[in-house]
Amino acid sequence: MGSKNKQRRFRENETFNNVYQPTRDELVNSEYPLKGQWNKEVFKNDNPLVLELGCGKGEYSVALAKKYPNKNFIGIDIKGARFWRGAKTAVEENISNVAFLRTQIELIDHAFAEAEVDEIWITFPDPQIKYKRTKHRMTNAEFLKRYKTILKADGVVNLKTDSEFMHGYTLGLLHGAGHEVLYANHNVYKQEGSPEEVTSIQTFYESQYLELNKPITYIKFKIK
Repeated sequence: MGSKNKQRRFRENETFNNVYQPTRDELVNSEYPLKGQWNKEVFKNDNPLVLELGCGKGEYSVALAKKYPNKNFIGIDIKGARFWRGAKTAVEENISNVAFLRTQIELIDHAFAEAEVDEIWITFPDPQIKYKRTKHRMTNAEFLKRYKTILKADGVVNLKTDSEFMHGYTLGLLHGAGHEVLYANHNVYKQEGSPEEVTSIQTFYESQYLELNKPITYIKFKIK
């Protein structure tokens, strides 16, 4: 993407009422005003709050919002020029139950209050296969601690990925740490009984993976 195009998207994001872009300082060194207040201030209701971490273009967040109008969705990514697409679609189609937050995932517990979130989706994250990149894997032990803080007691995490490595790594970590695996599937489109919200929504890249016959894996779990 050209730098001019990126800058145009950044500027347009600033005009969208569904995009929130706090600075790192606003999150870390002061109490972020929306922390604990997302439903009240942004969505004006008390519906379940669902996050998509590393939301990319925001396709999944928007599709979930359309599918579940009685839930509130927030797509989170540090790359605002990417989720611009999802934010713009939501504005154009008047989808009021989805918003976008530009921040790093490691700051998640600064943006949301304890037990504020009902559910988390992690869709097609970078598996960070090299050992030295373990700290960046979005299901490592440190990230799970952050997720546990903001999730309600019965909150769940969904991991959907085309990476067998990420699937296996996460399953091993979950079992080893005593977390509760509610459902696991190595190929959601080939095995019967896959949750409908997993197979009925596909991102652009997911459809490309499927054309290449790459299996799409899925895990649903609770953090103990």
